[in-house]
Amino acid sequence: MEKKPNIKALVSDAEKAASGLFNKAIQAVDQNDDGKFDFSDVSMITESVGDAVKKGSKIIKENAEAKARLLELKSLQPIFADSLNDANFLMSKFVRIVDRDKKRAESDVCQGSIGYMSSQKGLSIVNIFRDSVESFGLKFYPDCDCDFYYADPSARDQYIALNEYFSYLKIARINELQKIAQNLGARHFKVTYKEEQASFSEKSAKVHLKAAASAEAAHHLAEKKYATVEIAAEMEFPGHSPVKPRLKYLQRDPSIQTLITMRMDAKTPLLHQKFMLKLSNSIGMKESDAVKIDAVLKGLKCSGNTTVVSELRNEARRYLEYDIEF
Repeated sequence: MEKKPNIKALVSDAEKAASGLFNKAIQAVDQNDDGKFDFSDVSMITESVGDAVKKGSKIIKENAEAKARLLELKSLQPIFADSLNDANFLMSKFVRIVDRDKKRAESDVCQGSIGYMSSQKGLSIVNIFRDSVESFGLKFYPDCDCDFYYADPSARDQYIALNEYFSYLKIARINELQKIAQNLGARHFKVTYKEEQASFSEKSAKVHLKAAASAEAAHHLAEKKYATVEIAAEMEFPGHSPVKPRLKYLQRDPSIQTLITMRMDAKTPLLHQKFMLKLSNSIGMKESDAVKIDAVLKGLKCSGNTTVVSELRNEARRYLEYDIEF
């Protein structure tokens, strides 16, 4: 016969189990170790939870502020004085001198900045604040009152105002040719500036010569080849033993290098030399960069009557004829 369960014993066991669980629960929430769970414990728990919430909120706020700061830095791209010594910092060939704009003047992340980086039309640009020009340690020709500059091809710490870039380099190379003549002990030299007509081409010249079929017409066409011919410099010296010149703008020109080598050779002294120097060979600017600069200027509504590309293409038609006697 099946034995019936002892109801009283079961109830007693249940009461003991419940009591044990209750004691454990009290221990878990008993914050002041008095063995009881009362309003004091509730207050302490609430305070603890509140502190945790506050700490969590603070961390979330700090993370949000840090993220916002990073986004602002990425957007405004400020340059600081110590940035110039950073191995990853590179001065762009095309720079702009600007007034400090309101957005950067009021931004916390830009406080103490001396300029900012920007990228326009695929061209990286260093923008220098007008009140911080000296911080960059650069030279600007003719001064720092212009807006746009391009790097001097022979000195990266010097920048030339964009609207004077081509004329400045023309004069600089003429002056260097004078110095070369003086150092090499020339008795006489002449530099003639020549500019081809824009419509001139070898093919059209040959066709015209064939049609004219006369020496007079050929001579007339040869004169018409250059739209501009002018003596840029001419001088006479008493002459002396050659001293090797230090080259700057023409250091990579093969004709100049050959001239110096031949003149410095005492066994076969050079008496006379004449050759043409193409100005575009030492201009220091690529047409692809000129295209981007024009796009930037157009976007800023700063383009003038001519373009950088047209000036660069004109440079390909310009020459310096160098005639030197020893």
